[in-house]
Amino acid sequence: MSNRTSLAAAIAFAGAHESPFPRDLKAHLESGHFEPPPDNALLGPIFPRGAPNGLVLRRGERLAAWGDTRQADMTFSVAKSYLSLLAGLAWADGLLRLDEPVRETVRDGGFESDQNAPITWRHLLTNTSEWEGELFGKHDRIDRGRSTGREGLGGSRDRALQPPGTYWEYNDVRVNRLSLSLLRLFRRPLPEVFAERIADPIGCSRDWSWYAYDNAVVEVDGRRLPSVPGGTHWGAGLRIHAEDQARIGQLVLGRGAWAGRRIIPEAWFDLAFAPCPLNPSYGFLWWLNRTGRFPEAPADGVFAFGAGGNFTWIWPEGEVVAVLRWVDSSQIGRFCGMVASALR
Repeated sequence: MSNRTSLAAAIAFAGAHESPFPRDLKAHLESGHFEPPPDNALLGPIFPRGAPNGLVLRRGERLAAWGDTRQADMTFSVAKSYLSLLAGLAWADGLLRLDEPVRETVRDGGFESDQNAPITWRHLLTNTSEWEGELFGKHDRIDRGRSTGREGLGGSRDRALQPPGTYWEYNDVRVNRLSLSLLRLFRRPLPEVFAERIADPIGCSRDWSWYAYDNAVVEVDGRRLPSVPGGTHWGAGLRIHAEDQARIGQLVLGRGAWAGRRIIPEAWFDLAFAPCPLNPSYGFLWWLNRTGRFPEAPADGVFAFGAGGNFTWIWPEGEVVAVLRWVDSSQIGRFCGMVASALR
């Protein structure tokens, strides 16, 4: 089988494995996909999804595409990885030090309790903060005990908190606390910073929108500013199309460089892609494949994951970026393996 034929088979495979998420995302989340009522109450807008689509780039050249790649859709937790890029800018600007307690620079009451005072930026970025509290009407207990392997199989199980830095947990309330903390540092809405310093310089469209919850407005320097979430768990979040996501993926593949211009320091990617000791499959809000999470895919692969089958796959050795929208999550490893085999 030729490389071209093998790649076509991979694309056909993706097209044949649509996400089980229904097109009516609002009804799906309200039905209790992540957790039962009343904790599943939506706080922001959510839009019906479109059909599956995606594309594959190698060295910036488009090798394949399917579906409508300019269809802007909710992208769920892919937004977490974009928060990591924003944190890299804050780090480069000297606004944060990874192992410094967040309360040293964010003084809004969120890091003053005995439980929260020791939390560092590294803890927030690796999902090891164990932050305790309520934010925008959602308590961290909603996601406490959550297992990403059991999404859609029932609610979370509460558990006793551990000291910050000693327990890994995928917790959307804590990621939203990171987002708010970055807003406090930049003193500007994060979508503005993202557009000005990342999306616009690499030629992204303006078709994307990053929505805040209806109640997620805070005062900064006397102004009322929206704080965006790192996903679409309770509505809102990032709505974007595959073309723009591919450009962001290319920026990450280039380790922060774009057309000879430095957008994000290269050293940030060494930090962001270092395995968390408590979960070697995770970095700074990026998923890593070095422990074989997806055995069929190359070990050096890096992923931005979003619920419903939304993925950006970055394969450094192969110089490949692939974006998949609304593909069955259980088939992602097989797809990546097929693409890798076709291009080797």
